[in-house]
This record gives sequence, C-alpha cells and structure tokens, in this order.
Amino acid sequence: MAFFNKKKQKERNEIENRELKENLANTALGLLQEGEDYGQLAHTTCEFGYLFDIDGHGIEALFKITTDRGTHYFAAQGDKLMRLQFNDQLYQNTVDTFLSMHQ
Repeated sequence: MAFFNKKKQKERNEIENRELKENLANTALGLLQEGEDYGQLAHTTCEFGYLFDIDGHGIEALFKITTDRGTHYFAAQGDKLMRLQFNDQLYQNTVDTFLSMHQ
C-alpha cells in the first residue's frame, strides 16, 4: 500500500523561462562539432518540446537544435544533458506522450 502514500511531486512548466532555455541551448551547442554538426551557426534554431522543473528531480526537458547540417536532439534530466539519437517522429511522439502525462 506504500504506492498510495507517495506524495505527488510538484512540477513547474518552465517553457516560458527564457534564461533557462538559453542556458540549456548554449550548453547543447557546446556539444556540437564544427564541420560535422554544423558549418556555421547563422540561422541555427532551437525548439523545446517540453521543459519542466520537478521538485526532488530537477529539470526534465526535450529539445532540438537545427543547424545548416541537420537536426540534433537533446534531453535534460536532473543535472545531466544528453545528446539523443532521435528522428523527428520519435521526438514528436515523446513530446506528445510526456505532455499528456504532465498536464
């Protein structure tokens, strides 16, 4: 019965937090390799699928950066940032699933 006694974690949707998004995007850009992942960064875009701050867990985010050489996917979990091997369909399915469970 311990399952029913667990306290629900508090979540804050941080999708409007520009500073947090800029910090995550800049860190992700640092993981990209010039010449392989991009030729130049002009016109590079970043799109967040979701961005939450969960008490006791930290940041939970999924986002993509599109450069002149393709789209690169990233996830933030707690204090970790990971580059993912996703395609756009998997990205969108993951975003949709996460958002449906956290709204």
